[in-house]
Amino acid sequence: MRILSFAAAAFLALPVPATAQPTNLQSPVDYRKDANWLCLPGRKDICAVPLATTDLPATGYAARTTAAPAANPPVDCFFVYPTISHDPGLNSDLTPSDSEELYATQNQFARFGAVCRTFAPLYRQMTVGAVAVAATGADISGPARLAYGDVATAWRQYLATRNAGRPFVLIGHSQGSLMLQQLLAKEIEGRPEARRMLLAIIPGFNVLVPQGKLVGGTFKSTPLCSRKSETGCVLAWSAYRINNLPPQGALFGYADQPGMTVACTNPASPGATGWTNLDSYWNGRSSVEVPGGPISWSSQGPPPTTFLHTTDLASGRCINDGPRGYLSIRTNVTPGAKRTDRIGGEVGFLGYFLPGWGMHLNDIAVVQGDLIERIRDVSPS
Repeated sequence: MRILSFAAAAFLALPVPATAQPTNLQSPVDYRKDANWLCLPGRKDICAVPLATTDLPATGYAARTTAAPAANPPVDCFFVYPTISHDPGLNSDLTPSDSEELYATQNQFARFGAVCRTFAPLYRQMTVGAVAVAATGADISGPARLAYGDVATAWRQYLATRNAGRPFVLIGHSQGSLMLQQLLAKEIEGRPEARRMLLAIIPGFNVLVPQGKLVGGTFKSTPLCSRKSETGCVLAWSAYRINNLPPQGALFGYADQPGMTVACTNPASPGATGWTNLDSYWNGRSSVEVPGGPISWSSQGPPPTTFLHTTDLASGRCINDGPRGYLSIRTNVTPGAKRTDRIGGEVGFLGYFLPGWGMHLNDIAVVQGDLIERIRDVSPS
């Protein structure tokens, strides 16, 4: 694996026409309009599309299933998607792209419709171009405020007109997790809504806690989850391939404040520190670059469905060592297996992979089945 010494080099190779900003940056988004939501309950949208999935044990392709939204789940899930937009400028517009916002939402969130009503607002997120600008040391606090302002506005409108007092789960990734960190700290902690929050699932962006502690740091009163049935707590992690620990100063998995570590909660077994098998859902037809080249998922040929389900291909273990905190991932080799023993997740560009990002692209995929079970564990019957 070739490694870039400058973590943002892949993004810096992209053109960034920073002056070509969306024309509606000064106008608040009206989240009373259904058009400003990617997913809403009972609507034919990206979260309602059935997900054809094939089980992939070591013996090769097996049973096929189709994931579809539950008829009347007792919980709401509020999702904020990760950095995905290649729109020009530093903030995206509000027109979703099939290959960007819709793709991320389907891959990371739609499957949660099996256990909750799905809510996913569009927001004027910081674009991939903004990542490049930030890597040069430029101030992007304005674009960050705009993105968070949209998420907070959507949240308030959701609470006021769409939630109806139901329990809820927050779900995000990367920039989406950053947005939800702020939302939890500013809009939920210390308020009546906190009693209805079952879980905050916010991987792929550092949550800081004092070393050896479950609470403090990023959040004043919301602890890390330490057991499967716990509510009102945070599930946070950044995945790294085994023996590829976060380097000093890594973007993910390395605390930048003295006495702090980066939170890691293993979704398969919150509170555990040993190895556990992970319940994973993979996009078997993804074109994202992978160390070692494209994955051949089975010797039987190409995947029969877009999504593949494994329960023992990958194992995870939370590690906290001083400022480092991360979910270490290993793959399990079965002699004579028809199934691959390779998975991806690193952020790559022209064969180079960013060492301080870990397996960022698969933070959710590698444990998505476990996350769905954690929501089942805490849902009212």
